[in-house]
Amino acid sequence: MKFASTLLVCLLAILGQQVVFEHSDDLALKSQHAKEFMAAGKFADAIPLYLELNRAVPDNPGLMLNLGMAFHMAGQEQRAVAQLEAAVKIEPKLTPAWLFLGVARLQMHQTPAAVEALKSALELEPANAGAVEMLAGALLSLNRASESIEQYFKLALLQPESPKAWNGLGQSYESLSADAFDRLQKTAPESGFSLALLADARLQEHQLSSAYYLYRQALEKMPAMRGLHESVAEIYRQTAHSDWADAEAQKERQLSQVDCSSPSLECDFRAGRYTVVVASTERATTAESYYWRARAYNELALQAFSRLGQLPPSAEQHGLKARIYGDQKRYSEAVGEWREALALSPGDPQVEKQLAISLKFNQDYGGALSLFQNMLRRQPVSAELNFLTGDTLLDLRRVDEAIPLLRRAILHDPKMIPAHKSLARAYVATGKFAEAVPHLKLALPTDSDGSLHYQLAKAYEQTGHTALSKSMLEEYQKIQAEATAAKDASQKNIEITAP
Repeated sequence: MKFASTLLVCLLAILGQQVVFEHSDDLALKSQHAKEFMAAGKFADAIPLYLELNRAVPDNPGLMLNLGMAFHMAGQEQRAVAQLEAAVKIEPKLTPAWLFLGVARLQMHQTPAAVEALKSALELEPANAGAVEMLAGALLSLNRASESIEQYFKLALLQPESPKAWNGLGQSYESLSADAFDRLQKTAPESGFSLALLADARLQEHQLSSAYYLYRQALEKMPAMRGLHESVAEIYRQTAHSDWADAEAQKERQLSQVDCSSPSLECDFRAGRYTVVVASTERATTAESYYWRARAYNELALQAFSRLGQLPPSAEQHGLKARIYGDQKRYSEAVGEWREALALSPGDPQVEKQLAISLKFNQDYGGALSLFQNMLRRQPVSAELNFLTGDTLLDLRRVDEAIPLLRRAILHDPKMIPAHKSLARAYVATGKFAEAVPHLKLALPTDSDGSLHYQLAKAYEQTGHTALSKSMLEEYQKIQAEATAAKDASQKNIEITAP
């Protein structure tokens, strides 16, 4: 359970506060036994006792809290939420009830409602680091990164050595950097600013040829833009062309120096005033403002991750390294880092999931399947886990086992296009072409390589729809021809040549 340690501390503190039962030794004894069950982790055994106590003493917020906690710790989230909501309705200042209510709602994927409960807990107890951490994570999961930054800063002040605080800050800044880049892409996708940022991303991912091509394109549009020649020089160095790198670095030195006699985004950025850049571009909508905002947020993310790297080894450190390796498609190294993370944070469901996904990308389908199946047993209604487990079974060619899981994934999330693709592939593999057709049609707009058009053509042919099959086959051939032409052109464009 992700927040188990935080909640257990809270739980033990609450259990020390006993409800006084006047004129009833029997009720006091049941309360004591329930407390002992909770302290021993026997939450299901405590539930009947707390139910009896609540019937004997109705509308007591303390007893309702205890029952809600027992339900939550036993994994009965819906019943927990009902009890905890009733408790805070009677006693709005019952901080632990708000805290447990927030976590129970998170477990039920009711994140917006969980945010409100955790905010209520923090209004009553602002220095509760566990609540701050959970609220920050919930806000980040909702893509409310500006708000999550505020909470992660609070966590860093409360716990300066917390890896979760610095890792969360880094991820929040990354999210805002990505948002600025997306806005730039929509505003001016062919601008030098957009090309330069895209090139930076490819360079970080070690896609050197692609980065080189994009930097060259950016230079054609903005030849006086500072930093681009130096980036090209770095690519030359990484490809063992030191003489070319020197020539490119010389071009960088020949550019005019930035004039900072008057304020500018570039001057603030190069002086390391990243928060000033962010504030200055908050309401701006130009390509230039989005460019510097994206870069400023990226630098703030690097600062947070650098602070994380200075702390003792943690799951967050290894998770950060794993994500970097994953971006570079170095999945074997990513697997190793996620294993280290799991060793430091055993039972963490997010770490387990990322380890399983990296194993899958590394083509260790058996190892991935075992982890996915374990997680699915704990969360049987998760659309994502049903899909990942079913898709991995497909990788292992265990098609008949995959189909029910993929169907369940779509049942819980009808808009999950990857699940439709995998289910269609499974139906085609088992000769159930008529069943495959609706799923292929739904996923068709996402077909980038023509494979879905080809499968749909085959399905139409097998179900007697000759004209439709011919039409899909023609579309497939067209996509293939365009892809081949684009590949040939890109191979010519991305060749790394002398300056």
